[in-house]
Amino acid sequence: MTTTPLALPGPPGTAVRVLRAVAILACLPYLTLKAAWLAGSRVGVPDGSLLLEQPGLIAVANAVTLLMDLAVIVLALLLTQRWGLRVPAWLLAFPMWVATGLLAPIMVGFPVNTVAGLWEGRNTTTAAEEPFLDSWVFTVVYSGFIVQGLALGALFVRYATGRWGGLWRGTVRDLPPRVSGPGVRAVAVVASLALVPVAAVHLGWAFGMTEGLSPSQVTTRTASFHALEVLRALYAATAVTGVGLLVFRRGRDLPVRVPLALAWAGSGAVGCWGGWQFLTALIPAADPAKEPTALLTLTYAGEMITGMVLAGCMAVFLRRRAG
Repeated sequence: MTTTPLALPGPPGTAVRVLRAVAILACLPYLTLKAAWLAGSRVGVPDGSLLLEQPGLIAVANAVTLLMDLAVIVLALLLTQRWGLRVPAWLLAFPMWVATGLLAPIMVGFPVNTVAGLWEGRNTTTAAEEPFLDSWVFTVVYSGFIVQGLALGALFVRYATGRWGGLWRGTVRDLPPRVSGPGVRAVAVVASLALVPVAAVHLGWAFGMTEGLSPSQVTTRTASFHALEVLRALYAATAVTGVGLLVFRRGRDLPVRVPLALAWAGSGAVGCWGGWQFLTALIPAADPAKEPTALLTLTYAGEMITGMVLAGCMAVFLRRRAG
């Protein structure tokens, strides 16, 4: 992804400026809450919340996530300014892949969570026996994430089409053999096979299996929990399908952008969301009943590793396609 752009995006028009403003404004509620919590406020945090048990650790987590959301603002500016065209491809593609991997599961999962809660007859964001955050915080924050994802995604598609549009031109049938080779295909197969048991574990949890869950998770499962576990398996299937179609050049009548989009979103959701949960699983729990099990931690680690490996296969495809 280092070739000369085919057609650079022109000056941002009204629609682009609106999308940029929307992406930035959608970050403000989350940033405001994080800044308030770092300053010592307890707005949205009920008495007895789990967040009050380890204040030092939570402060670090708040600072890190605040910086992560500030990165969304930087990306929105980068994607709409002429100076953004001078940024090396990898320096833009990697954070956009991470943003996709963290925002896409929320964009899909929050509506599913809401529907599951309505079907179950209660608000699943407050279903846990122990308090965490006031329910309005979830609505405000996740709604903001969805808007961020939609606006940032639209800006990235415009930018990437102008700078790298030739990489997904044509159909899979038109791809030359050099875009993949025996090594890339072998790595993709190994990573895909390694992801199968990980997806199977999520499906097992979705359909009632309790092995590998902490005692707290077993007792607080809701319809939302089961629905979100099904989605985790679907993300894995999406990643494997997208990467497989690209490196093996299958689905020959498909536009290249279709398997590329599947590979991008699927590997991001698996690798980044799994990585985020793997990191949180490493944090010592104040209550032994909430301590992540070995299987749970290994499942998250497996998602993180296989998602990143599949993303690496996609990166090799793009680099060879650019060459």
